[in-house]
Parts: sequence; structure tokens; C-alpha cells
Amino acid sequence: MSVLPRCLLVLVLLANLSLAAAAHAAAPLLIAYGGHNETMVPLWVGIEKGIFRKYGVDPSVLQTRSGPIMLATLASGGVPLVWAAPSSAINAAVSGFKLTCFTVGNNRIPRELIVRKGIDSLEGLRGKSFGVQSIGGGFWLSTMAALEALGIDADKYNLNMRVLGDTGTVTQALVSGNVDAMVVPYSYADMAKRAGARSLADLGTVNMVFQLTVMCAPKDSAVANNETMINLTKGVVETLAFILDPANKRDVSAALKKHLRLSKDEDIEAAYKVSRLQMPNLDVAPSLEAWKLFKRLLVRVNPKVQEADLEQIITSSVVQQLESSGFLPEMRKKLPR
Repeated sequence: MSVLPRCLLVLVLLANLSLAAAAHAAAPLLIAYGGHNETMVPLWVGIEKGIFRKYGVDPSVLQTRSGPIMLATLASGGVPLVWAAPSSAINAAVSGFKLTCFTVGNNRIPRELIVRKGIDSLEGLRGKSFGVQSIGGGFWLSTMAALEALGIDADKYNLNMRVLGDTGTVTQALVSGNVDAMVVPYSYADMAKRAGARSLADLGTVNMVFQLTVMCAPKDSAVANNETMINLTKGVVETLAFILDPANKRDVSAALKKHLRLSKDEDIEAAYKVSRLQMPNLDVAPSLEAWKLFKRLLVRVNPKVQEADLEQIITSSVVQQLESSGFLPEMRKKLPR
């Protein structure tokens, strides 16, 4: 064989190797979200530390103003995935949008019920207004679930849910007296308390079934395949383990400071505390029990939700495969004792 054919053969082999490497490279995926708070930390940290890329996926995130806008973006094909509240997924499903939701980012509610000056008890909430981001979204869901856990019927108490904006906007509204109450993460609760607001309840100490964020994709989309969902879930799981490891406090705190634009050390510390408390384990499977609660709460504002078949929305097989393969058991061994 002459030198020239040999060179061509080498070039062809190199080209094929490059194509193979590209095929196995991390696939870019845009994930839309609505709530700009600590519930995003598994994605922020996992992306910035390159954890997702280890499993062949390369997500980035897109903030939207609310759950409905986020789901509309998904339905229009603007993004292939969402990091959504279960309530948003259920509402979308009963509107005819077929979703599959396969991994969650938290299962605790490290939040406080904060009220403005002049309100001294739970009984004093009657007829008062609560700030939320949208009706039926994650902020609304955490508020309604918190009230339920505290034995407060929003209808009987004649509570008014006011759509104001994200967590920071609602916090500012309460401090300025434009809304009476809110259910927010410890970090935002501390900001409000320093401005004179008070806490009526610490939801982190209340025993309740809860999940606030879940990753979903359209059922008929290219993303909703077993391999991609498994790889994304592996990225979420390893990131959660990373967050729970005290040795990584500096990296997690830096991500929170950057994305939440925190300047005070006490606010960064509170946000870090929330990030670890909201998911103290690696139980990332969507909980049918929790979703049944959310469905019951949603019926109050959208009677059509009664028709929702939750088992058609929740996908449990992804986490089951990670359990049987040994991935999740091995990751649990890495959690701090």
C-alpha cells in the first residue's frame, strides 16, 4: 500500500473516531423552570460542577415567570424539559398535554409561614392575603400544603391568594405591607424577619408528605426515552449527594450566592441550610401519596383535575432501574452519617 492511501486510511479512521466521540458527547438540553429559589440548586450545582456531563447529558436552564408560562414554553417546543411543581404537571395533563415526570429534587418543606406586623396568631390570618407566584404553581402549592398541614382551611379562613411574582418579589411585598402573609424558604424568611416581620410556623418541623419540584418531558418527545431519563436522574442523584456532603459547602454556597444574588453571609448560610434540608436523602422517585394530596388541593381551583390519572403522569420505572442496578444504593453509601 502506497503512502497516500495509508494516509487516507488514517484520516478516515480518525474521522470515524471523532464522529463516535461526538455521538457519545453530552447532549445539550434546555430545562425551563419557574421558581427562582433553593429548589433550583440541584440543577445549578450539577451543571456548574459538570456532574450531568459525566452521564452524557449537558443541561442548561431557562427561567420563566411562572408555572403556566413554563408549561406553555414546553408545549410549544421551546424547551424539551421542565423542572416543575407537581401541580403544574397535573394541570397540564388535564388540559390534554401528555407528560412523563420521572425524578424529583426535594421531599421536605424547609419554609416558614411569615406574616407582617400586627398579625400575632394563626387565627389572625382570617381574611388575610398570601403572596404567590401563580395559582396552581409551586409557590401556591407549598403555601396550600403548608396551610393544610397546620389545619387551616383556606376557604373557611377566607384567605386571598394574590399573584405577585417570584419569592424575592413576594418577600419585598410583605416587608412593604402590600401583602399579609407568605410561605417562603428559611433564607427569605430571615430577610423578612430582619425587617420586622414575624414567623407563625416553621414548616420544616411539621410532619407532612411533600415534593415540590419534578423533572418532566412530553411523553412523545425524543427526550422521553429511557436512556436520557436515566442519565438525567443519575445527574440529579449525584448532585444531591454532593450537596449533602459538608465538604462541598463552599461550592454549594457559591452557587447559591451567585444565582440568588445574596450578599449577606447569614442569607447565604440560610440558603445553604435550605438546600440540604429540602432533600435529606436520595428518594427521588415521584410519590403517588404526595401527588394525591396535590390533586386534592388543585381541585379547589380547577375541578377538572379530578379527572387526572396520576399513574399516567408519574414514571417510577427510571428510579426502580437505578435501585436494581445498584446505582442508588452505592450513592446512598456516600451520604454523610
